[in-house]
Amino acid sequence: MHQPNESLTIAQRCRDSFVKLWQDEAGFVVSMELILIVTILVIGMIAGLTALRDAVVGELTDVARSVQQMNQSYSVNGVENGSASTSGSGFQDHNDGGSSTCIVVFGPPDES
Repeated sequence: MHQPNESLTIAQRCRDSFVKLWQDEAGFVVSMELILIVTILVIGMIAGLTALRDAVVGELTDVARSVQQMNQSYSVNGVENGSASTSGSGFQDHNDGGSSTCIVVFGPPDES
């Protein structure tokens, strides 16, 4: 190490600081504890996010099934009044070719 009153170049100061940090082991236990805690938290977050993903997919599957079961049939009766009249109107919704099945990404298709 150099004396504090000597003028040092930036490279020498950096090297001296690096040597001091390399030889210092006072914070080793604390940093290992933090690494262990962070590792446990990350594993817990992964499990929690997986559960959240499954719940969101389940809810979106329910929404898709309810949209598939929507019936858009309607009928309107005609109106007669004196010299004017209108005829009724109606529409009967039929099942589409593939609307009875639902593509399920996660879980079995018979899930309710």
